[in-house]
Amino acid sequence: MFLLVVIAFFPFAKQTTFSGQKIAEYMVVAFTIITSFKLLIFLYLKRYRITTGSNRRNVIIVGYTPQAINLKELFDSRIDYGYNFLGYFSDNYKNENIVGKLNDIKQFSEKNGVNDIYCSINELNNAQLKELIAFAELNNKTIKFIPDTKEIFSKNLRIDYYEVFPLLSLRKTPLYEPVAYLSKRVFDILFSSLVILLLMSWLIPLLAILIKLESKGPVFFKQSRAGMNGEHFYCYKFRSMQVNDTTEQLAVRNDPRVTRIGRFIRKTSIDEMPQFLNVFKGEMSVVGPRPHIGSINELYTSKIKKYFFRHSVKPGITGLAQVRGARGEITEDVDMINRIKYDVFYIENWSMLLDIKIIIQTVVNMITGDEKAY
Repeated sequence: MFLLVVIAFFPFAKQTTFSGQKIAEYMVVAFTIITSFKLLIFLYLKRYRITTGSNRRNVIIVGYTPQAINLKELFDSRIDYGYNFLGYFSDNYKNENIVGKLNDIKQFSEKNGVNDIYCSINELNNAQLKELIAFAELNNKTIKFIPDTKEIFSKNLRIDYYEVFPLLSLRKTPLYEPVAYLSKRVFDILFSSLVILLLMSWLIPLLAILIKLESKGPVFFKQSRAGMNGEHFYCYKFRSMQVNDTTEQLAVRNDPRVTRIGRFIRKTSIDEMPQFLNVFKGEMSVVGPRPHIGSINELYTSKIKKYFFRHSVKPGITGLAQVRGARGEITEDVDMINRIKYDVFYIENWSMLLDIKIIIQTVVNMITGDEKAY
């Protein structure tokens, strides 16, 4: 790409002298360094897996077809690939190699930390396949398909080759790509650093005085929230309520626990500003699904499809659901369902441009006020 840009620039650079030799030398050196570095990483990972047995993924295979058996033999013979085979699952065969039936997959996967599920398509009917895909999505498992026929085509499937074995897998969301994940993390660090240095450096002392003058208690309020992969962390906020024992109870309209300064900072969402510290620490992102308390997660994980899917990315200070008005008190299940729809859409359609758009809309809402912020 760099070489193409340089070549394209030649006709417009009348006053610039280019050295074709230096450019060629640079390209040769750059390509050599990059290729060598990637090759060394590749060889190191192979040796590391063989020597230590680490950096491996636990896998199971659904079905006992010839293709499934060949794949298992590949896992056994190529330890450097990093797959730890745990067993076959099938309703159609019974022998010492079969660990269990299809109904046993969920319990076995949760108990043994299964990462990848490989499915022989001929072994599953439509209902079983649909149920297995739903389980994989809800529990953040990777599901791949072993094609038993060449008559398979879907725009939602991606084909990979393990030597000569073709495997089909569902396309992952954009944030699964290393470049996208890294770019989002770099943006989070830069953005949170600017907010902490330029805004919170003087906002914290000012609000600390106002909060302390009105009521006794700490300046900051911290609460355990579920983050990426369901792991809990302490989420920070400016304290906006009187100190009480009902921290698990969500705020409602005209909540008597909220102080006067608390109403202002909640209305303008300033109470969320300390979460930029969570972003800087890597526990949250600037934009993403809002983190919920444990009781909310337990209640809705089993009630709403794809609820746990929101834990496949880091939670955010703001999100698509918040700027679209899906926030505030939850009075019925449809309120949470609307939030999850926005969260899932955001995860599946993420882009840096979408993040910037959400941030701008959040700032606008902070200035104009949000009727559901109370």
